Amino acid sequence: MLPFSRLSGFLLMAFYQARASVISTTVYTVPGAFPTSVYGTYWNDPTATSAQPQPVITDPVTNEIFPYELTDPANFPKNDTVDPHPLPMTATPSQLMEEALAQIKAIVTNPIFDTCAQCQASLAVGKMLVLGAPEQGPLLAEAVCQFFNSTACYDEFSRLALGSTFSQVLSFLNAGGYDGQNLCAYLSLCPMPPTAPLNTTGWFAKPKPNPLPPPKQPSGQRLKVLHISDTHIDPRYSIGSEANCSAYMCCRDNVFNAASPDQIVLPASRFGNYYCDVPLDLMLAAMQAIGPLTGTEECGFDFSIFTGDLTAHDPDNQYSRAYVEYAEVLSYNLLKKYVGPAPVYATVGNHDTYMQFQMIPYTMGGPLGTQFNWLYEHISSMWQYEGWLPEESIAYAATHYAAYAVKRTDGLKIISIDTNLWYTSNYYSYINSTEPDPFGILRFLTDELQASEDAGERVWVIGHVLSGWDGTQAQVNPSNLFYQIVDRFSPHVISNIFFGHTHEDQLSIFYANNGTVMNAETALAVSWIVPSITPLTNLNSGFRFYEVDSATFDILDAYTYISDVNEFPALDNQTEVGPTFYLEYSTRDAYGGNITWGANDPLNATWWHLVTDQMILDPALVQTYNTYQSKSSVAGLNCTGECIPAKICYMRSGSSSLAYQNCPAGYSSTE
Repeated sequence: MLPFSRLSGFLLMAFYQARASVISTTVYTVPGAFPTSVYGTYWNDPTATSAQPQPVITDPVTNEIFPYELTDPANFPKNDTVDPHPLPMTATPSQLMEEALAQIKAIVTNPIFDTCAQCQASLAVGKMLVLGAPEQGPLLAEAVCQFFNSTACYDEFSRLALGSTFSQVLSFLNAGGYDGQNLCAYLSLCPMPPTAPLNTTGWFAKPKPNPLPPPKQPSGQRLKVLHISDTHIDPRYSIGSEANCSAYMCCRDNVFNAASPDQIVLPASRFGNYYCDVPLDLMLAAMQAIGPLTGTEECGFDFSIFTGDLTAHDPDNQYSRAYVEYAEVLSYNLLKKYVGPAPVYATVGNHDTYMQFQMIPYTMGGPLGTQFNWLYEHISSMWQYEGWLPEESIAYAATHYAAYAVKRTDGLKIISIDTNLWYTSNYYSYINSTEPDPFGILRFLTDELQASEDAGERVWVIGHVLSGWDGTQAQVNPSNLFYQIVDRFSPHVISNIFFGHTHEDQLSIFYANNGTVMNAETALAVSWIVPSITPLTNLNSGFRFYEVDSATFDILDAYTYISDVNEFPALDNQTEVGPTFYLEYSTRDAYGGNITWGANDPLNATWWHLVTDQMILDPALVQTYNTYQSKSSVAGLNCTGECIPAKICYMRSGSSSLAYQNCPAGYSSTE
């Protein structure tokens, strides 16, 4: 038997001998010339060696010759314009809405996305919808509301409520960028975006004088100035209705307490309740008390300021232009009757428009940019009717967001600005929100202050929504610019700043260099945030008057008067007596006991900083402040622990950006 290796070699040799008998050769060289006989005709010379042959090819199915341009190596096609390129069928507007809703549902239920990404992506979907089918925007808002199991979706988000506003805002919003994050932060779904870098190069016409001009010398004569705010008159108030309702707002015939839907738990008092706005009886009671308490029954005030919010806190679907105009006429007429004949310098509140809280920049253009002109025209006409402003100021206010400047005969200039420009509940303020002045109002303020500096004038600035405190009410970028404006023109031009809005008694201090160093030397200005006439929510009713030096226009003292709402139910079913208003406190007496300060020295920013220093040393003074913040309400919350340094921090924060940067959150209110 042969070994395996010898056997395999033998077999392999036999295999090659068999193949050699079949294959005649193992090497073949192809002719160099192209075989022209393969094709009948050519577009070029097939015998040439400088270009690939281009045979003429006929499609046997269509009997058409493929054109030379199809394969011409010297001319490539740009696009195929002959063959079909199908696109999806055009969707109807309702189909677009359904698809948008489906995408939003998919986004918000996708666990890969955090809430911030979900919110901004959903805004981007909504933006595309309203750009293509604007009328579907409100329907999408309602549908999204219903998806999250919210109630009253139609009332709040239909086209007749906020749906049209949201649709407009989405159409302009940079949903995927800063605007979208800012809006989602307001909805508590994103972190607050950082304050945008502020470049004031070229903003101010002149640098701040150094040294400052000599301060005006006190006259020794005191003016009496009334400050009233947030009257929130409720013409729909119903005496005896539910005052402890489960759904906002109470003291109306259309609300109830869910725990006792068929029986009223707390009847609405004739003069008001803690969860309700101002009935006409309370408004008139406050008006009647002002003169006797302030000693102005015979001579009146030198002038008054009203820092906005005339209408009740109705749901959006219950508002209308006529309702706002009614409140304007009623409230201004009462102010004229009871605190005149001297002028009342008023400003626009966030509730004093329809839709409430909303204000759009003129720069949006067209009918959208001018949709609130009816308000500016009507409210400025009311100020003219009451005789409070000269013609020039009226004309400017009618065409500039109801903002104006007026020079009084005693030398004081008052500048009123519409602070809805920075209000966080004004959805239009989220458009181009990296810009510090999209409305142009802060440009107007700066120019007026520069003119006053040039003329050696003193200025009061009035608005409604505060620029700082805890930071939740004002957009960070406009309030940051406002802070720099105050720094530039204080203390030699700006004497005082006045706001309302929170219904509580508060104050904020402005410092030099954006508050990098906060002490008595760097304190420049203060904003007085006045308590409200309305008791909403869990507050007493109140007003204030100032004693003001007639030359410097600095405040020498401030007296706050209140009425205890807890006592109002006892006044029902009789007409012998109404509410009692009384002096709650003198600012100088309440806070100045341990401060070395002259009897006629102003309660300026330096004094207020020293007050906050005393609060650090004696936390009981913060407790006093907290009590007065609620107008001494029995329903007010106490302030302990972290609340104490938080309140001091709020007092030292004149802008939202500083508040977010420096202060603990969650202690702003006593409600």
